[in-house]
Amino acid sequence: MRIKRSRTIVVNRAPGRLAEARVLLAHGVKRAALGRSGIRALKREGDGATPLGRFPIRQVLYRADRVPRPRTRLPVRAIRDGDAWCEEPADRNYNRLVKLAPGSSADRLKRADHLYDLILVLGHNDRPRVRGLGSAIFMHLPREGYAPTAGCIALSMRDLQTLLAALGSKSHIRLMP
Repeated sequence: MRIKRSRTIVVNRAPGRLAEARVLLAHGVKRAALGRSGIRALKREGDGATPLGRFPIRQVLYRADRVPRPRTRLPVRAIRDGDAWCEEPADRNYNRLVKLAPGSSADRLKRADHLYDLILVLGHNDRPRVRGLGSAIFMHLPREGYAPTAGCIALSMRDLQTLLAALGSKSHIRLMP
């Protein structure tokens, strides 16, 4: 099965599992981790929920020192030292990629673990940005055992790479309850 480049990829919550999902990809139905609070229609900053809805993929970020440049038609950028994502609702750069400032509480993208070695930035609460309605909603790599995320969607490296190779600029991720 070949994914059309404008296709919407559906992420369905796994039956009976609040923080686990199933994603239909070209190579089958795959497991994914969700936020610890499951999927919610009304997302709030820090609630641990994955937002319900249909979201475009804005860009792909990757660790050039750990993984090769992803093969995709989406915009791609290597993560640099000091790159972070602003999660502070009172900050004017809320829900944006920023340069980490001393004393900042922003989410550092260059991490010791491998969660952010490959990131798909989803267009949640970004056009327009509304303070407090959630930030940094990504698709990224999972923790051990697909433990719940803080609100993101986590897939294996193989599954993310397969997804990226098939997506186009008009593709969306749809999160279903």
